[in-house]
Amino acid sequence: MAVALSSGERVVLLGCPLLRGGEEELVQRVLSLPGVWRREFSPGQTLYSPDHFLRCLGVLLSGRAGVSSGTLSVSMLEPGSLFGAAALFGDVDQFATTITARTSCQVLFLPQEELDTLLEREPLVRRNYLGYLTGRIRFLSGRLQSVTQSGAEAKLARYLLANHQGGQLQTSATDLAKRLGVSRASLYRAFEDLEREDLIRRQGKTILIPSLSALESLLQSPT
Repeated sequence: MAVALSSGERVVLLGCPLLRGGEEELVQRVLSLPGVWRREFSPGQTLYSPDHFLRCLGVLLSGRAGVSSGTLSVSMLEPGSLFGAAALFGDVDQFATTITARTSCQVLFLPQEELDTLLEREPLVRRNYLGYLTGRIRFLSGRLQSVTQSGAEAKLARYLLANHQGGQLQTSATDLAKRLGVSRASLYRAFEDLEREDLIRRQGKTILIPSLSALESLLQSPT
């Protein structure tokens, strides 16, 4: 029996990187695969972690979830995001990161065997999956460069991108400096640099991000 999704969840699934460009019939073929299943996660619940391994590709159908590695905040997952791809075909039964539900989340899981079937039968899915992995490699490469940079500006930009809610974040300078591992003086210089480029605006304890894409461009590696 096919997994049942709401009309909104089906739209999200069809728009995810794996199925993008496909038709509604493709969604139905995916949901009809015998090993595909869905699960709901409550806020604060772990979707997966290094100690909780599932050889599945996950699709976030609704809600928001944070990706972290130790104390480092890596990214935020929104509806349509994929996760688990890096470990799916690996030799080690372990995830490199932890994903935690920030809100109530609905997740669709595709076991490796079912993804194998899709990659074999569906050329569109195969191209999309390879394109997705290529994009993840570029993203993680940029993340690594940013983390290893000593500049507070890059750390601040990355933190804002990973933790904002609706283009804004409320926090005190003291708390933010501690989270970034920088001095308050370095943090204020980073504020000034980003404000000068109109990448952020501050209103008391609220940091506004006028354009997420513009802030992301700050962290892109030169080619």
